[in-house]
Amino acid sequence: MSHHRIVVGLSGGVDSAVTAHLLKQQGHEVVGIFMKNWEDDDDSEYCSSNVDFVDAAAVADVLGIEIKHVNFAADYKDRVFAEFLREYQAGRTPNPDVLCNAEIKFKAFLDHAMRLGAEKIATGHYARVRFDDASRKHQLLKGLDPAKDQSYFLHRLNQAQLSKTLFPVGELHKTEVRRIADEIALPNAKKKDSTGICFIGERPFREFLNRYISHAPGAIQDERGRTVGRHQGLSFYTLGQRQGLGIGGLKDKGAQRGGGEHAPWFVARKDLEKNLLRVVQGHDHPWLLSHRLVADDTSWVAGTPPAPSPTLAAKTRYRQTDAACAYSDVGDGRFALDFPDAQWAVTPGQSAVLYDGEVCLGGGVIASADSLAAG
Repeated sequence: MSHHRIVVGLSGGVDSAVTAHLLKQQGHEVVGIFMKNWEDDDDSEYCSSNVDFVDAAAVADVLGIEIKHVNFAADYKDRVFAEFLREYQAGRTPNPDVLCNAEIKFKAFLDHAMRLGAEKIATGHYARVRFDDASRKHQLLKGLDPAKDQSYFLHRLNQAQLSKTLFPVGELHKTEVRRIADEIALPNAKKKDSTGICFIGERPFREFLNRYISHAPGAIQDERGRTVGRHQGLSFYTLGQRQGLGIGGLKDKGAQRGGGEHAPWFVARKDLEKNLLRVVQGHDHPWLLSHRLVADDTSWVAGTPPAPSPTLAAKTRYRQTDAACAYSDVGDGRFALDFPDAQWAVTPGQSAVLYDGEVCLGGGVIASADSLAAG
């Protein structure tokens, strides 16, 4: 294997640290870059940016590589955060990690690395890249650890980006990554995986959004149009949400699908025109189940839409198993997915990502989903 100058995105976490170690072991010239993507209140208890940089610098020191600190906060605000707020304001639930990968980590960061004379970049994502001789294209594959696979978040990467990208830990299971970190005495070997995105961190989500989004409280109604509570603003709720609704049981013990008086409530619909939040009782209520979705804002790894195939499957949220589906192009850059098995709480704004076995084909942003019940 020829040796390259490779710039690694060092986040302060164990995955990127082991990534840098593996590449150095292979004889590459490795440079670490720490990306700062948020600075509005990064001195608060919720954002760990400063701690993470100290961890990343300590890793670079142990590995004997150079580390540079790069500020992408302005790019992040323009390209990721502004879109994130627009989607929430429109009543949808966006996925900022997907946007961040497409706009920052594999665009702004990649460009910066190339200016530093890098031939490749590498990150600690659990995914793999393979060059397919038959199609002469780069393929994005799932990471080998099924519990950690992150191809869902990377599905918007294109041929140019994949040709310059390495994912060394995608070939490993997380337990092996931890073992390597321990073996070479990395200072962050035991560090917990980060959850959420820096600008929100572990903070109460509603409190955070409150600062940026105008909101109008309104009624929460059940499927029969009865008011069962008040919402704080439609942007603060997502389909399938169960916690934080502030609804008790109803006195009326009439027929309620999905369970009696004390069955849990779930957010099922948002009516922006009437500023209504519609809720239902019971996890498997027909309003929460969909056999079909339509997605737009599509992005295909190969550069062209896939051909319909009986082996296709999709994820409509990160933590679900692949669901068999029929794919069809519905024009205007949109596609539809039809699922033999109804999917739960398919949420506009989230990504529908298409797979053929271990190959991630790309996907789009869910625009609409048909539930099993009218009304």
